[in-house]
Amino acid sequence: MRIGALALEPVYDGYGQEPAHEVLSRPGVPDAWACHGHLLDDAGNLELTLGGFLLRTAGRVVLIDAGVGTINNDKYHGGQFLESLHALGVAPGDVTDVVFTHLHFDHVGWATKKGQVVFPNATYRVHRADWAHFVEGPGAEPGAVRKLSPLTDRLETFEADTTLAPGLDTRHVPGHTPGSTVFVVSSEGERALLLGDVAHSTVELTDPTWEAVFDVDPAAAKKVRAELADAATDRSDVLAAAHFPSGRLVTVEGERRFRFI
Repeated sequence: MRIGALALEPVYDGYGQEPAHEVLSRPGVPDAWACHGHLLDDAGNLELTLGGFLLRTAGRVVLIDAGVGTINNDKYHGGQFLESLHALGVAPGDVTDVVFTHLHFDHVGWATKKGQVVFPNATYRVHRADWAHFVEGPGAEPGAVRKLSPLTDRLETFEADTTLAPGLDTRHVPGHTPGSTVFVVSSEGERALLLGDVAHSTVELTDPTWEAVFDVDPAAAKKVRAELADAATDRSDVLAAAHFPSGRLVTVEGERRFRFI
């Protein structure tokens, strides 16, 4: 995908499957998925693409999120990230920056492997609130600590919204996690919003009253989704989510719809 003069490429790692009615719901609507069966598989599962994005800008090679890693169980099937990067002409040593939308396991899988940093020449960046929540705080998750602690010496955190590289800016959107970040890629008047897990399915963008069981602060996450959807509808901005194909929000016959590109 071209965003002005910049190339933004998806990096595929694998896929996940979650029972849709267990992970996404609309309060007060028991059968909310009845009108959205086309988004599910035959067993009623929501299929989630896993991976990240590759951005080349000003001589930098930037990864936005790092897939699920080598996990292969009954729900999540990873392992293809490095192969996908190779197909794009990138070796691990070529990566200069790795930035995380947030620190859930399916976004940091290739940050390290068996305690070793996978991208040895990269600086790793994430919002300070997520590092505190997952790695350093009193409620830190042991799995996240093991996975992410090897990054400490090459880690840079940010708090205020900032520019990380030419054409790559941060927007703090707490809710899904305390430090959840949308990355804005922009060039020549065009923009793509890399949403992370602001939404796991298009239904959350066409109707932000949906709730995700994964959200740390459901009320804040719902507010973020509503504001983002309102601002993006009927605009040229590309919405590039972590778990479903990119597209735009448009109004059709008075209803908001997500149009894949």
